[in-house]
Parts: sequence; structure tokens; C-alpha cells
Amino acid sequence: MRTALLQSSGRPGSVAGNLKVLDEAAGRAAAAGAGLLVTPEMFLTGYAIGDDIARLAEPADGEAADAVADTATRHGLAIAYAYPERDGDTVFNSVQLVSADGTRLANYRKTHLFGCFERDHFTPGDRQVVQAGLNGLTVGLMICYDVEFPENVRAHALAGTDLLLVPTAQMHPFQFVAESVVPVRAFENQMYVAYVNRVGREDGFEFVGLSTLAGPDGVARTRAGRAEELVLADADPVFLAASREDNPYLRDRRPCLYGSLV
Repeated sequence: MRTALLQSSGRPGSVAGNLKVLDEAAGRAAAAGAGLLVTPEMFLTGYAIGDDIARLAEPADGEAADAVADTATRHGLAIAYAYPERDGDTVFNSVQLVSADGTRLANYRKTHLFGCFERDHFTPGDRQVVQAGLNGLTVGLMICYDVEFPENVRAHALAGTDLLLVPTAQMHPFQFVAESVVPVRAFENQMYVAYVNRVGREDGFEFVGLSTLAGPDGVARTRAGRAEELVLADADPVFLAASREDNPYLRDRRPCLYGSLV
């Protein structure tokens, strides 16, 4: 499945502006043969927007969700978009996967919040593994800091995730996560990992870009630079099956030894 990574900070504070950016990117991705488009963390509203997070947060089935579904349907590709989700009085840092026919397939709430900024504005989710079937692959959802916990990604591997989507707001000086940690996670768990970042400065944060789709061999299939960019790469189930046969980490595990980890 050709996967498009939208490396962009969009228009912070403007849902309408970000929906336009998403629509334009979806058109380019579809023209390049992509079956899936993935945005960075908090793409729908912007990340460093303070109390506007709560003001702009919407339910998973809100107006913005309908607009994204319309974009997916018109361009004929699935979209994973990240946004602040409102559920009553509670706000989550979320990502939702919408199919090419506009169906909402899965919604994930970030489980590991990074720093005081996120803990001040969000409630952590409590579901570790959220998946959906898409174009013959089992797609898993995660957000930014979540991928830095090896237990999280291993849980997805044990649950059969083939392609892990990770919208992120990775900032300086932690670019080594994109450069080194993500390819290692893909290799040690025998899956594809799509890590999609923001770029530029927002209210004291400097986002480093470097979005990548890493394969189960630990090799980046594509890597963006430090500017706004749309990059594409393929998640190949045939290659994935062969790699899993050659690298039997999951078969060689000895869970009886790991009880002390929890």
C-alpha cells in the first residue's frame, strides 16, 4: 500500500485552513497512487495553541470528521488525521483513521503524554492497541511519545500490526528518535512504521521534520527533510512476510522471563 506522509504544521489555530491543506495534499497523494495519507500530531488545529486546544476540540464524529471523510471519498484514499478530541468535558490527543469511502475505521487516544504542556491540556487514553484492516494490512495507531516506549510497539507486534501509523510533534533536540529509534522499532518488531512530523517553530517549540516510513529491515523507505513536504513509500506485505520469516524475534521470545518488567 503506497503511503503518503504529510510533513506540515498546517495553519495553527485554523481548522478550516488545515482542512484545505489536507484536501490539497490528498489530491497530490492520490495522483501519485497512494492508498493512505497520514498527518502529523494535532494537525487539524495546530499543536502549540494553548487554551485554543479545548476550544477547537471536536468529537470523533464532529463536523471536522465529516469534512475529512468527504476529502477521503472525493480523492479515493484513506486518511489518518490527528486532532484534539472532545468527549464531554474531557479532551484527548487523538488520531482517527478514515477509509476511502468515508467510514471511520478506528480512533486512538494518546496514552503517554509528553511534558507539562500536554499534561495540562489532555487526558491520557487507556487503550494501548487500536487497529483496523486496510487494503490487506492490519494498521495500528499511536502518537509521538508513545512509540518511544518499547512495550507499546511490542504490544502492537503481538497483536498483528503490519503498519504502525505514528503522527508526531517531534521537537529539537530529539531528532534522533526519527533518525534512529523509529527504524529500530520497525526492525525489532517486524513491521512498517510511518512516523509523520510537524516542521518549523510554534510558540517556543521547534519541530524537526524528518518524517519517515521505516521497513521491517530497519531501512527508511523514505525520509523527509526539515521543510514542508509530501513523501511517499510502499508498505509491501510480501516483503513483510519474508522478513518476519527471516527475523523470528516474536517466535523466539521467552515471556516467562519478563514478568519483572511489569
